[in-house]
Amino acid sequence: MQIQIPDVLSADQVARCRALLAAGEWVDGRVTAGPQSAKAKNNLQVPENSRVLPELREMVLRALDGNPLFMSATLPDKVFPPLFNRYDVGMKFGSHVDNAVRPIPGAAAGGGGGRMRTDISATLFLSAPDEYDGGELMIEDAFGAHSVKLPAGHMVVYPASSLHRVEPVTRGSRWASFFWIQSIVRDDAARTTLFDMDMAINGIATDMPDHPSVVSLTNCYHNLIRRWADV
Repeated sequence: MQIQIPDVLSADQVARCRALLAAGEWVDGRVTAGPQSAKAKNNLQVPENSRVLPELREMVLRALDGNPLFMSATLPDKVFPPLFNRYDVGMKFGSHVDNAVRPIPGAAAGGGGGRMRTDISATLFLSAPDEYDGGELMIEDAFGAHSVKLPAGHMVVYPASSLHRVEPVTRGSRWASFFWIQSIVRDDAARTTLFDMDMAINGIATDMPDHPSVVSLTNCYHNLIRRWADV
């Protein structure tokens, strides 16, 4: 299931992110790539020891916590501390699949569980589409490849098992945050069903707030979570 989530960050938050990134350091993006992905990856990334990274991460994580569409779409158990990358002219990331399990930064220093399962991938765009050419995120599924190039502050989430790539940038620079989510419901088809049901319940509750079906369907929704949750 691929879902676009608008306005995760406000215009002011995007501007603050970009100011921090402009003042920070960049290193070869292959520092977080697995052996196969490293062969296809050509970009820049904010290093783990960057002085600007804590504020950037806190801003994104706080925005996610307050976003009901993100919560409904991902049913998060763990969120990987957001990373930040940059594609300048000629840079790209060839077709790859994200690592199934990743170590969590800082875990060895008391930051929580040491590893997490990557059920869902997320890309939060920090550059406006007219600031660069190329750089589309291409996500493949059973129906073909889908091109994603969103306004700054908007985000896309999609199964981490998907084959995906970033097309070469031919003008400008593409900046983004990326990270992964371990969901309490690891099966994508089950998450899709739950998301569709939640959206339908919200629609009925908005149009007919006193309709008895709202309570009945909400009961069904939570009982399905009980059946499918891996907690």
